[in-house]
Amino acid sequence: MSKFGDLIDISSPVLLDFFTDWSEASKAMHPVLRDVAAAIGDKGKVIKINVDKNEDLASALRVNGVPTLMIYKNGKMVWRENGEQDANTLIALMSRYV
Repeated sequence: MSKFGDLIDISSPVLLDFFTDWSEASKAMHPVLRDVAAAIGDKGKVIKINVDKNEDLASALRVNGVPTLMIYKNGKMVWRENGEQDANTLIALMSRYV
């Protein structure tokens, strides 16, 4: 969990994508997240977390479905949503916290 704290405890926004390899909705988010990362550049981070490989973290954060998207800033969750999102929405949200 301390590694997770290091990931999110920064002043720029961090978009977390909790996904699985077997979920079609998760797979559909891959190109969207690439677009978000390209648009945000070095003003923020996009991090993908495989729920099957990080079960303890997913459980601690109450990730019950995939994809689950969260934005953290300065170690605090500022936004969370389950399900697919479009790139423009995510870019606008990330820009709000830059």
